[in-house]
Formats: sequence, structure tokens, C-alpha cells
Amino acid sequence: QVQLVESGGGLVQAGGSLRLSCAASGHSFSMYTMGWFRQAPGKEREFVASINWTGRDKLYADSVKGRFTISRDNEKNTVALQMNDLKPEDTAVYYCARSDVNTIQRVPARYRYWGQGTQVTVSS
Repeated sequence: QVQLVESGGGLVQAGGSLRLSCAASGHSFSMYTMGWFRQAPGKEREFVASINWTGRDKLYADSVKGRFTISRDNEKNTVALQMNDLKPEDTAVYYCARSDVNTIQRVPARYRYWGQGTQVTVSS
């Protein structure tokens, strides 16, 4: 059984930074694409970033490109999201997810396993 546990969320002022981390349990972490998504109140879940199984290929939503960086450590079974220059519109619950394929994906339906989410709040 795959379990994903996010951490690192919190309250930060606009312009600040946060680093989210996702710890994965279960086997075969290194074989699959990982992603970060977010959901703000009253809005649909949206894609933030994806990283393929090797960590070489990355994809970002236009809204976070140049500010967020996704990375993974296959030895530690973790994936991280470094968020810089945060804006109030980045406020959301952030979810870590694992796909069942090894290529980058932006569609939530391509991810099979999800964490419980971590709240990120950016004040203006």
C-alpha cells in the first residue's frame, strides 16, 4: 500500500518562501512520476508541478513557473516543492500525488495515490 504524507505548510507573508516535503512509503517510489497539486476554497484542484521518475524532466504550471521548484530524492523516497516569492493567490491546500507512469503528467486523473494535503496560507 502506498502512503504519501506531506509536511511543511504554514502561514507566510507575500514574498516569502516555504518548502513542502512529501514522504512516500511502499515500494517502487523511484519508478513513477510524482506531482504536486493544490486546491483553493471553492475551486477545482489544479496542477502545480510534476517530475518524472529520474528527476530529469519537470513540468510547471504557468502560474508558478520561475518561482517554484520540484525535486525528488529516490534514495529517501521523498519529493519536495520549494516555493519562493509566494503570493496570496498561492493560498491553497497542497497535495502530493504519485502516478502509475514514469513520464511527467499534469492531469489529476493520471495520479493514483494522494496525500492528505498541507495548508499553505500567504498573507498580503
